[in-house]
Amino acid sequence: MLPSPFFYQKAIWLCLLLALAACIEPSATAPAAAPSPRGNAAREARDQRHAIPVTNESGRTRLLQARLCRPAGEAPARLVIINHGSPPDAAARPRVQLGSCRDAAAQWFLTRGYAVLFALRRGYGSTGGDWAESYGSCAKADYVHAGLETARDIAALADYGTALPSIRPNGVVVVGQSAGGWGAIAYASRPHPKVAAFIVMAGGRGGHQNNHPNQNCRPDRLAEAAGRYDATAETPMLWVYAANDSYFSPAIATSLHDAFIAAGGKATLVQPGPFGGDGHRLFFGDGGSAIWGPLFERYLADRLGGAT
Repeated sequence: MLPSPFFYQKAIWLCLLLALAACIEPSATAPAAAPSPRGNAAREARDQRHAIPVTNESGRTRLLQARLCRPAGEAPARLVIINHGSPPDAAARPRVQLGSCRDAAAQWFLTRGYAVLFALRRGYGSTGGDWAESYGSCAKADYVHAGLETARDIAALADYGTALPSIRPNGVVVVGQSAGGWGAIAYASRPHPKVAAFIVMAGGRGGHQNNHPNQNCRPDRLAEAAGRYDATAETPMLWVYAANDSYFSPAIATSLHDAFIAAGGKATLVQPGPFGGDGHRLFFGDGGSAIWGPLFERYLADRLGGAT
């Protein structure tokens, strides 16, 4: 008995649906399609999701899930890339969330005319994939490698963002918190022609060893790695570490800075007093901008000539 015409009709619709799904399903190895805004027409150009390709040493490409926040007005804006930290518990990496345009840190920049780009690096949140920033065992922690892999993702974000019509093609500001700050230091040691300024908020790796506050995995190797980024980091940087940071104490922050400067790096270290229960949250914490805001203003005025 032959199938009914209705059977063929259902089969055709099923094929069409499968074909459509194949077209819109994101691929970890395919280049990013042209981004499209989400939300209503009044906001479509202000809060936009993107998928940004980054290629590893083996030539494999993964799409970083990202959000671009644009300031008011239609003129191309200077780009700020805000880079997240890394939870000490590996099980928490898949739960890392993409930053929001409503975040206080983003709003500080947006109200001053900057565009803000957040992204989830390889191994975090919805970007997924292998964790690229591993530094191995504590005894032989390879913090240089960890930082350079973070820098690889940041470089991809800078190249992608500055190619957008709503963004200026140069003069990027890179801001990194914790592991993101360590990646910013590493990126500063590599060619970065599109970047004019680097801000490091509590930058480092290996904090909260075994999930214990004020316990660090080989801070001596971390300082040694900071020295390895040395003279190739020619852009003057701003480093900010609060006095009660439970990941990187004032002594550790000073040792990193000393090693970096001694090897030829250029960075101004500022160590404000305690912030809340843990100074490691200074950048994203409520009221934190009252402390770091004036520091940013002075540094960016010097690096950018006072213009956004």
